[in-house]
Amino acid sequence: LCCCEYVDRRGERSHLAACCCDCQDLDQSCERWLTGRSLPPGALERVADTVADRVRLPWFAGAVKINLSLVPPLLLLPVFLHVAALHFLLGLVVLTSLPAVLLWYYYLTHRRKERTLFFLSLGLFSLGYMYYVFLQEVVPRGHVGYSQVVALTCGLILMLAALSRAKKDPGYLPIPASNEKSSHQGLPNKSSLRGSSNGVTTLGTASGRAVNGEAKGYSRLSAEEPEGVKRDWCTKCQLVRPARAGHCRLCGRCVRRLDHHCVWINSCVGEQNHQAFILALSFFMLTSVYGITLTLHTVCRGRTPFVALFYCPGAYSDYSSALSFTCVWYCAIVTAGMGYILLIQLLNISYNVTEREARLALRDNTGRRLLGGLVIDTGQYNRGFLCNWGHFLSLGSSPPQRSAEDIV
Repeated sequence: LCCCEYVDRRGERSHLAACCCDCQDLDQSCERWLTGRSLPPGALERVADTVADRVRLPWFAGAVKINLSLVPPLLLLPVFLHVAALHFLLGLVVLTSLPAVLLWYYYLTHRRKERTLFFLSLGLFSLGYMYYVFLQEVVPRGHVGYSQVVALTCGLILMLAALSRAKKDPGYLPIPASNEKSSHQGLPNKSSLRGSSNGVTTLGTASGRAVNGEAKGYSRLSAEEPEGVKRDWCTKCQLVRPARAGHCRLCGRCVRRLDHHCVWINSCVGEQNHQAFILALSFFMLTSVYGITLTLHTVCRGRTPFVALFYCPGAYSDYSSALSFTCVWYCAIVTAGMGYILLIQLLNISYNVTEREARLALRDNTGRRLLGGLVIDTGQYNRGFLCNWGHFLSLGSSPPQRSAEDIV
């Protein structure tokens, strides 16, 4: 392949020069729209898939596909912030509409069970753009020292390092090689579960559990006990799950001690990356609050940061101050949302419950609400504050549990 050629989603060789040619679905949709006829079912989805497949950049070994969900934050965020800096009322409209748009897009992708890089792109670009505005508009005013800039930069680097670690393997359970081809099937039938001599299958539930609910091994389960298989057997991954593991419908994998699927990192939060996830949130909170404080001390002199956030008469006296003040409010909204997520995570760790277990407890009415409903205590793995935090800090230190294939 030359730098402008690529293999499309149908497996055919194509070229960037033909990106606007040979699209039967688009031609048919335009023809029906001009003639006033309704579109056939799935036409818009097929056109969107074709467009997304053809958005590529030339590269050495062939054109590279660009994920369209990465583009909107790069274009819209600077535009919205600069528009919001023109006037106080524009800033009020823009900053109140952004959370609503994000929630709408989140529920849209969540309902369709789709993975998206939109939130990860928005988070990373927001960090970079806020840092750029800080260096360009706030630091030149002379009220921020070099040591403060270094401290803010170090916090940003530490947060990105923790985020990079959180993006790694959350603790995926290995899919047995013998079952990869049949992963789309449901539960195995009764004859496949029977052994060759004694009619006993090697797939089963956990024979013993540690103090905090981690599986120690698997017992042999009789083929005449389908309930045990339904409880621990994942029909999607075709494997037996240890205690507290769960299947993520977005990633399509089972994860040890699954907490939730985080759209901000576009990955699951599980046994192997939960600590890094909490660390990234903590570094973000500290760095963001510190940057907001430095900016408000520069833009609104003589006022405390909390008062300056709501009352800063000279904020819109010039465009530089208005842009800095608008970015402060944007950071404050994002920080408030991330602070709420961090608070829920810390409470869940203190009671040794995951978000997945909390949702299941609410659905089955088996948990009790505490602290005004902020935390759902299932009581199953709660061993006290110190023991719960000791268990969390030791996550990932023990060797991974054996898979069903190893036991067989």
